[in-house]
Amino acid sequence: MQILLAFSLIVTLAAHSVVAGDAADSTADDTVNGAVNNAVNNAGVSFSREVASILVDNCVACHGAKKAEGGYRIDTFEYLTKSGDSGVAPVTASKVEESELWRRLVTTDASERMPAESEPLTAAQIEVLKNWIASGAAFDGTKPNDPLYLVAPPATYPDPPASYSVPLPIASVAFSADGNQIISGGYHELLCWNVSDGGLVRRIKNVGERTYAIAVSPDGTKLAVACGSPGRSGEVRVFDYATGGLVTVCGRTSDVVLDVVYSPDGSKLAAGGADSLIRILDPGTGSTLQTIASHADWVNALAWSDDGKKLASASRDKSAKVYTVENGELLTSYSGHASTVKGIAFNADGVSLLSVGDDKKLHRWEIEGAKKVAEVPVGGEGNKLVRGADFVLVPSSDHALHRIDLTKNQDSLKYVGHTDWVLSSAVFAKNNQVVSGSANGMIRWWNATDGTLLREIRGAP
Repeated sequence: MQILLAFSLIVTLAAHSVVAGDAADSTADDTVNGAVNNAVNNAGVSFSREVASILVDNCVACHGAKKAEGGYRIDTFEYLTKSGDSGVAPVTASKVEESELWRRLVTTDASERMPAESEPLTAAQIEVLKNWIASGAAFDGTKPNDPLYLVAPPATYPDPPASYSVPLPIASVAFSADGNQIISGGYHELLCWNVSDGGLVRRIKNVGERTYAIAVSPDGTKLAVACGSPGRSGEVRVFDYATGGLVTVCGRTSDVVLDVVYSPDGSKLAAGGADSLIRILDPGTGSTLQTIASHADWVNALAWSDDGKKLASASRDKSAKVYTVENGELLTSYSGHASTVKGIAFNADGVSLLSVGDDKKLHRWEIEGAKKVAEVPVGGEGNKLVRGADFVLVPSSDHALHRIDLTKNQDSLKYVGHTDWVLSSAVFAKNNQVVSGSANGMIRWWNATDGTLLREIRGAP
């Protein structure tokens, strides 16, 4: 995906620090051995609070479900303690020198040291693992087969840089509820810009490494952020808009979350990402209400119907799908793009949808029978759609933001001036403005009706 590649060229990975607490999405298990928990607490080394996050950040990418080098997996405690292809026990409780995991972390042989082709663990991280093994290598989570990203508590992320040498791709933009600010993603932060003069108003910290989507709650009081680190972790973070304080962390997964959208009444969030799953979330409690496993590849974009009863998804598996929210039932699957689908929106009529992707066309199709009724060329690969009253905005790789008139199925206006892929857009009807963000980190906003450029800014301090 263009966004992931662009991010990889610009940002430098940062180590995550963690705070004490239970994993947000773990389910309590009454069969946990209390004696084991007490032993861990007495030793002062906690697997869930200290060890799990080190393994998630440094090891799971090469030793997980999708990729298990040497036949060895570390993505759950249960797998961590099982031998790989070598047959050598990875962890021998209370015996550090006999633990193959330890030997691989500290060996001076570059061909054997882990993590492979990466920087060694820090002295502090190695000390944590050593003390954990020495104290008995106990598990203090709820279930040994829980994914480690759920065993570890939600991260408290490092502060963003004071200034950026280069801006990041603007994968998502949003207007505040009053239209006075534009919100964009940075490195471990959200940036809020003044619409009137383009000045930076404030910075909201403690966000995942990369932001892929920003959703403003219908009442304007909350911001939901789809974020993560490719191949390592992903989540949805909900912030209080007024204070910038973190409300909850939900939808945690092993790879990035690529989209998040509020239901029309604000009672639910839908999130999808690189693990191919769709999660319906409670934005207040952070609990997962429902999981939909219908796609075979990344879920790139999501959309609610205006009545909140249906949900649509766009995927890298070359399909777009529609579900009944109440039970997750699949209503229809549209495969007319024959390529990656990156944007999806319900039409106002509630019976047809709009989708766009790598085939450089906007498709209009009906839920009943997944029948295509129209298509409109958009000049380049399309990204996430934003629907207005009688139009839809299509960010495109041809460096333009296209406004498609849905009454005529025509490309009625192009907002031009970007010099790189346009990745994101938003509309604020009350002040008749549209905004877009590009892969080279620029943000531009225009008069929505005639395309007059109002302002352009570099989307980084």
